[in-house]
Amino acid sequence: MKSILRFRTTFALLALLFGSFAFVSMTSLHINDWVVPAAYKTKANPQAGKADPDNVGKGLYKLHCKSCHGAEGFGDGDKASTLKTKMNDFTAAVFTKQTDGEIYYKSYIGREEMPNFEKKIKSETDRWLLVNYIRKLAK
Repeated sequence: MKSILRFRTTFALLALLFGSFAFVSMTSLHINDWVVPAAYKTKANPQAGKADPDNVGKGLYKLHCKSCHGAEGFGDGDKASTLKTKMNDFTAAVFTKQTDGEIYYKSYIGREEMPNFEKKIKSETDRWLLVNYIRKLAK
């Protein structure tokens, strides 16, 4: 009887461990499996370190990003639970390790449930100010 109980406990712990590993792998894959062209990965941010006195980046975030990514960038926006894709947490290390160019590409070009903003955010300066604001959320 003790061996059956020990077997069940071991099996349950292994199942829990495997399930946790699978969950972590799946939630981090959506960032890592997004192929960004090399030209964007190394693209320099011409607005890096510059002030945004008119809060353009913040305004664009509130208008286009907050509903899914949340007010603080945790991926907990009002619409997040209605989407198939798990929202990125902009404060997580897996996200903050990306280059500005990668964030620029992903926030501008989009894919799947992440919309394309080529027609909505036409100014390149504004796009970079949005990247800077997203970076601020991580701090």
